[in-house]
Amino acid sequence: MVEWTKEARYQKYEDADQQYLAELTERVNQSKYRQTFHIQPKSGLLNDPNGLIYFNGNYYISHQWFPLGPVHGLKYWYTYTSKDLIHFNAVGPTLKPDTNDDSHGVYSGSAFEYNQHLYYMYTANHRDEDWHRISTQQIAKMTKNGEIKKFPKPVISAPPFGYTQHFRDPKVYEKDGTYYAVIAAQNIDKQGRILQYRSSDIVNWEFQGEIQTNLDDFGFMWECPDYFNLNGYDMLLFCPQGIDAEGDQFRNIYQSGYIMGQYDMNQLTMNHGDFHELDHGFDFYAPQTFLDEQGQRILIGWMGLPEINYPTDEDGWAHCLTIPRVLTVEEGNLKQRPIKALEKLRSNEETALGYANKFTKQLHPYEGKQFELIIDILENEATEVYFEVRTSKTETSLITYNTKEQKLTFDRSESGPLPNPVEGTSRSTYLDTPLSQLQLYVDTSSIEIFCNDGERVMSSRIFSGEDATGIKTSTESGQVYLRFTKYDLKGDTQ
Repeated sequence: MVEWTKEARYQKYEDADQQYLAELTERVNQSKYRQTFHIQPKSGLLNDPNGLIYFNGNYYISHQWFPLGPVHGLKYWYTYTSKDLIHFNAVGPTLKPDTNDDSHGVYSGSAFEYNQHLYYMYTANHRDEDWHRISTQQIAKMTKNGEIKKFPKPVISAPPFGYTQHFRDPKVYEKDGTYYAVIAAQNIDKQGRILQYRSSDIVNWEFQGEIQTNLDDFGFMWECPDYFNLNGYDMLLFCPQGIDAEGDQFRNIYQSGYIMGQYDMNQLTMNHGDFHELDHGFDFYAPQTFLDEQGQRILIGWMGLPEINYPTDEDGWAHCLTIPRVLTVEEGNLKQRPIKALEKLRSNEETALGYANKFTKQLHPYEGKQFELIIDILENEATEVYFEVRTSKTETSLITYNTKEQKLTFDRSESGPLPNPVEGTSRSTYLDTPLSQLQLYVDTSSIEIFCNDGERVMSSRIFSGEDATGIKTSTESGQVYLRFTKYDLKGDTQ
């Protein structure tokens, strides 16, 4: 077992012992929890998705990466390219901590196009001899042969007056020929904020100010901001840290969500409604969006959370990215749907129609560990409906729908080994409309639940045993008439 001292956490990948790396890679490859259609680390720890962009016929997908073990340490960007967002080619580590400014980690950032070249803006993390954080914002250019060339000095060398060194995660966007960057920040009163900069040449950046919202006291830090317009609505996504739970809301250690309304980018004022969580499962954080080849807004998140131990830690790796989702706003509500390209991974279609009730525990003979399952609720006279996947004699992952309350609950108390520390073993959300469909994406160690054609999403890691392959349905009382459509899914991210 590696002792994760400060020195161990901040050792460079390039300087690591080759025998250790070979043994670690072999241990990771042998892990029974390895995913098949999700991006996951080749070793060590994956966290925030970074630098997502469609550029010159390719998608570029990067993620934060500490390669030496399942802990947070010296961060790199690990990059993939793709033609369709379901098949990926590993490029390897691209942005590396190889300058004084990013000596203690290449932190999160975004990709953008300028003068027909791909650029990244990212946060460089440096620690002085007293371990004080120094955060700067840097830009790097990808050359035509794929090399990454960093600008010689920071484009934003320090946070503005009145803000701490918690100053990171720039997301760049362009409007009418001007480039803007929204950056996560913390003010000196220890409150989360988002700052905006602008530039006409991507070298010189002017601080415009703090985006004004009505969320004055809403956590001690807002990470991973993202701004875009979607179907006529301005969307501001961010991840507030330090929010107290409110009933079934805000139950995770840190939250990910959005406010929606109209944003005046000159006055820096956001006229918006309530903050809404993007995902109601256990494991979702640090999402980033981009435009695909067709101009659709795509979201990918980190299926994990900081400061939590996961069962895969023993195998030398941790975390994965979510499947890509298409975002739309319909009748004033955000919808999140899995990208259609995932249908290319389908095989072995199985269908069934039938009633389930209190006494019908096994409606259909499907089995699987990596599959897509679409459940259409055709008639519902039940008080509560129970859907179980990855079941065995000792394990199950349970989805409960309470008809009267329109409440959907995911319970992983019997799903196998659990991450820790995590408050509770269930997560719930209330639907806007009665449940009519569930679309489940189940991989070896995860489940993503899409409710009512994208009305709600719940993403969670589960660590079920090899024999947990069953699928069951039953009710508390009354009966429900259902149509099941199941597909085996097989990707190439193993």
